[in-house]
Amino acid sequence: MLEVCFGEIQSGHMEQVGYDTYCKLLDEVIKELQGIEIEEEQDVQIDLSVSSYIPDEYIENSTQKIEVYQNIALCRTEEDIQNVIDEIIDRYGVMPKEVENLIEVARIKELAKKAAITKVSEKKDGVIFIYDSKKFNTSIIDKLVTKYSSKLKFSPGYATLKINKTSDKQIFKDIKEYLMSNFVDEKSDK
Repeated sequence: MLEVCFGEIQSGHMEQVGYDTYCKLLDEVIKELQGIEIEEEQDVQIDLSVSSYIPDEYIENSTQKIEVYQNIALCRTEEDIQNVIDEIIDRYGVMPKEVENLIEVARIKELAKKAAITKVSEKKDGVIFIYDSKKFNTSIIDKLVTKYSSKLKFSPGYATLKINKTSDKQIFKDIKEYLMSNFVDEKSDK
């Protein structure tokens, strides 16, 4: 069994940033000391006209609210997201629409990272996806244009997709579908 002991200073730091964040920072420092290159995590900006927050009526305690925001922000996989959803429902009951939207934004952020997209921004009749020019796989452009036809317009560094804005759920569905279309299907490429 692995036993971890924290000194007084480390324990104080851990209390300030939370256990998960502290462990992540500690892991980065250890890798750095070992000479292992750490790839800086890409931050993705999401600018959608949907309400995505934790209402005061749902979680009144600000410390608990910050903890839930941190837990959502630390999600890296669908399993992480499901665990956070289960924990939220267990502790606070059925999630209001705003919290469900917040979870969907977390899903979009992770999909965008995998697709080398740095910003997802809703505009008048569509969504703009800004690509990381160093990481974007240009070989999928033909596949995307074929799939989305006149709904998709590529410009240097970004793509604009016309979407159905009938509801928040539809906006999220269209964005997630597009982001998943950005992954290269290795079977079809061979």
